[in-house]
Amino acid sequence: MKFTDMFRAKALPAVETKESATAATIVMSPGQAVWSADTNAKLYASEAYQKNVVAYRAVSAVAEAIASVPWTAWRGDVEVTQTPLLDLIAQPNPAMSGREYMEAKVAYLMISGNAYEEQITATGNLPRELYVHRPDRMKVIPGSRGVPIAYEYDINGRKTRFDVDPETQKGPILHTKLFNPLDDWYGQSPARAGSFAIDQHNESMTWMQALLQNSARPSGALVMKDGETLSDENYNRLKAMLEDQYQGSQNGGRPMLLEGGLEWQGMGMSPADMAIIETKYSAARDVALAWGVPPQLLGIPGDNTYSNYAEARLAFWEDTILPLLEKLAQDWTNWIGEPFGLELRPDLDQIPAIVDKRKTLWTMLDASPSLTVNEKREAMGYEPIAGGDMMVSETIGGEFSGGGNAMADDPLLTGSQDVQASALNGAQISSLVAIAQSVSDGMLPADTAVAIILASFPTMTDQSARALIGPAAKFKPKVDPIDAKLAAIIAGYEVK
Repeated sequence: MKFTDMFRAKALPAVETKESATAATIVMSPGQAVWSADTNAKLYASEAYQKNVVAYRAVSAVAEAIASVPWTAWRGDVEVTQTPLLDLIAQPNPAMSGREYMEAKVAYLMISGNAYEEQITATGNLPRELYVHRPDRMKVIPGSRGVPIAYEYDINGRKTRFDVDPETQKGPILHTKLFNPLDDWYGQSPARAGSFAIDQHNESMTWMQALLQNSARPSGALVMKDGETLSDENYNRLKAMLEDQYQGSQNGGRPMLLEGGLEWQGMGMSPADMAIIETKYSAARDVALAWGVPPQLLGIPGDNTYSNYAEARLAFWEDTILPLLEKLAQDWTNWIGEPFGLELRPDLDQIPAIVDKRKTLWTMLDASPSLTVNEKREAMGYEPIAGGDMMVSETIGGEFSGGGNAMADDPLLTGSQDVQASALNGAQISSLVAIAQSVSDGMLPADTAVAIILASFPTMTDQSARALIGPAAKFKPKVDPIDAKLAAIIAGYEVK
């Protein structure tokens, strides 16, 4: 027996496994680190994120948007507000806050197409700390079954190996990647799809920088009169003088002193030179497109895809941020949520762009005459109320009784919702005052007023509406004697 055989584990009995029939064919060297020919994280970080202002801002916009969304934990349909899992997300490790951690994770994903997270477990295999690692230092080690068996982290030759459970495919490393049609192990960076646009934008900026360094205009020509030529000494002296005294932004506009029959012949900017600026803007729009960021949000001129900034922001959230949030939520639930028996969900109610759209939807629902009160409340996420299965017109013309069915989530009763979100604006308050005034003047029955309020304010319960209208219905205004006398005269009576 060889000496190395002493350290090998004994063979385990064969067990039934379920795997793809083609999985093993994609592995050329099982157990060896795979270097992706399609991914160069350092190059993308240098040429795109660090040198290109549009790519930098697009990546930052996506990362900051994702990091701004709070997370909630759920056990089935019940939200869990107090759990170590949410504490972990708020403070993944001593060196980073939750927002910093998420920005770094998403930025790595957007730059390289890959993001790697490491979890440190405590007693009971519960995650205790989270760390995000640089993609250019992490390598995938594939197994013979066509799935990773480990990840290898390399810092200047010092390697750390993280094994993956061969059955569950889970381990201390979570590898999040974007789809790559030509690589089995690594994701594709958006910078690769936008590489031509990034290069064009960088080259146009280089051209403009060179133009600025040459007195902010294309070079002209020094011409000798009568076909004469300069000696080598005069030529070198003239060239050195032009470079020292007339080139560069600090020498722009300085008058040129010519001698020996020399004259300056300026060269106008060609149409190709003029088009470079539009090429720069066109490339900038393509760079923003690679990361799914509307150019309007980045201040790039020449794009009128959306009529206003609000529409561009909503499209950014719906087309780019929300799908990525769903992907990250599923990955986190399977990786760190499962040990706690919880599901992680992003709190979409805290996203301003989505809230504005929801407000518009609610306004449309409120104005719809073809829906019952309870149908409107159901569409808005509220419980039905007694007597709400009629159209608004029917409730105004007939009986509408509530009977104290206070909703558990009614902000007027429980105060469980945010005050700013549930507060009434000036127009709504004025409408309530007008309804109450009509009831106190005897122009509107109390039951009809309650029906109108419930149809117009879905978050208000029948009990709250009657509490508002009750004092108005009992109010008896004092009658001025002069007004009473005038009224009696009009009616044909004499007041003694």
